[in-house]
Amino acid sequence: MTEITAGANNVRLVGDTSPFEVSLTSTTITEDVEEILLHLRSQTPARPGQMELLFNMPCVDVYAPWAPLLNRHRSLPPDWTTPYSGSAARGAPVACLFSGTGDNRVTVALSDALRPARMRANIREENARLECGAVIFENSVDSYTEYSVTLRIDRRAVPYYQSLNDVRLWWERQPGYEPAPVPDSARLPVYSTWYSFHQDIRPDEIERECRLAKELGCESVIVDDGWMCEGNERGYAHCGDWEAYTQKFPDMAGHVRRVHEIGMKYILWYSVPFVGLETKAGKRFKGYTLLPNLEKPEWAVFDPRYPAVREYLIGIYETAVRDWDLDGFKLDFVDAFHAGADAPAFPEETDCNSVPEGVDKLMTAIIQRLSALKPDICIEFRQPYIGPLMRKYGNMFRSGDCPADLVQNRVNTVDIRLLIGDSATHTDMVMWSPEEPVESAALQLINGLFAVPQISVLIDQMPADHQEMIKFWLAFFREHRDLLLNAVIEPKNPEILYPQVGVRGEQRGIVACYGPNIVSGLKSMPAELILVNGTRTRGLLLADLPDGEYQVQIKDCKGISLATHKIDAADGAAISIDTPPAGIAILLREG
Repeated sequence: MTEITAGANNVRLVGDTSPFEVSLTSTTITEDVEEILLHLRSQTPARPGQMELLFNMPCVDVYAPWAPLLNRHRSLPPDWTTPYSGSAARGAPVACLFSGTGDNRVTVALSDALRPARMRANIREENARLECGAVIFENSVDSYTEYSVTLRIDRRAVPYYQSLNDVRLWWERQPGYEPAPVPDSARLPVYSTWYSFHQDIRPDEIERECRLAKELGCESVIVDDGWMCEGNERGYAHCGDWEAYTQKFPDMAGHVRRVHEIGMKYILWYSVPFVGLETKAGKRFKGYTLLPNLEKPEWAVFDPRYPAVREYLIGIYETAVRDWDLDGFKLDFVDAFHAGADAPAFPEETDCNSVPEGVDKLMTAIIQRLSALKPDICIEFRQPYIGPLMRKYGNMFRSGDCPADLVQNRVNTVDIRLLIGDSATHTDMVMWSPEEPVESAALQLINGLFAVPQISVLIDQMPADHQEMIKFWLAFFREHRDLLLNAVIEPKNPEILYPQVGVRGEQRGIVACYGPNIVSGLKSMPAELILVNGTRTRGLLLADLPDGEYQVQIKDCKGISLATHKIDAADGAAISIDTPPAGIAILLREG
């Protein structure tokens, strides 16, 4: 067992490092930001055992954690719990602990976002100290003669979202981590067929909804599962051949052309890893799969270490672009590519030992070759595969599925935004009952305000006021999308699921309040401020509006102007604005 220490944070390397020569060095980047470089070297290829890079610090003014996949579970983890996971296709290797005022106390991140790792940010109950760092090479199947990884430690007292944004920029600067270009269409509203149709889809029905969606402000359609199969039975036994089911889609190219004539881009769903065992592809690639799916034995997961598997999948997508003129792909279930520790090393015909490396080869080739056919190709991925390497492979990152769950959609999209930078964050496909009060329906869109909206309702079955509401909020997003998507997002209180989220530019700021109808942190906002009431309760109380006179315009959830008046903010007094549920108040400071 080896234990060596380096750096101002006394980072310890703990583990069995034989047969490697090991070095651990520290670099001070700025005050309170340190990078610890671990370097391993061996004369012959060797598989490293589990190692940990650890340091500890007092647990002082630490309120809660942030990590990419916490979902709604935001409690401070004891040191005996499982650390946060991160890999190329699941989450990201970063964790943050922040104070009661939202300031960073410590953020730790790993430079290697490809291989599985676990991030520690835990409380030790025996001494009220935090144990932070990373676990690497857990159940590793890779062999190396040389390997390097950097642990970044940020202990600056800056807003937690700034420390996370700086990690994102750090990853972007690494060779091979450069994000894919984002076409303009990836930043515009989308209509999705999933919740509205599920697998029961037909070209004429899709085209009907596309006409209505286009009128409301959507610019693309994502046609989801069901286009290649007969029934509506769910499951993935029908995946693998990726041929349009002719009883539903007798002329896929003609259907795509008609959608283009409506004025919308066409994005098609594919489940990347799954292959039905009775499909032509399943029989052709028998034995070229990872461990069998014991729960659902009728399909398996392709093994991306095989060049033949990768070439087959890439060829499927290239053919779809050429033959059907697709504009993009929804590439699903990328996180299903994984193998256990007992996976065979270098099976015959593979060109890499590591499944993550095989995934990297596959996804890198997909984006390169599809971009060669269409430079503005859209590639959508879904949470949880939203890490820095996924940004290299695609440009649209959607919330995990949360049908009709507006709070979860808010949490998911904000979590993604904190790490995704200029890549396009998308909401889960928002849906609701036609019987909802229009204000409640509007909250489905408002809770995803800081992401590209995807809608998945049968528009022709929605009441007229719902359609007016959709049109208003999609227009609101389009008018302000540069600010909503590109500004550094400022979400308050992750531990209580982001009750207030804001962005600011030079001329305008936008703040959405999701409860309890109190808005703060406005002192440095620009002269124009748009307040969004993301609740069903009337009124917003502004705790610290900058002094001055303001022209105020109030609009309801359909964009109808209700009132215009002036207010005078002075002496730090709280100001009440009579904003309707799911409505907005536009404040313009005079002078």
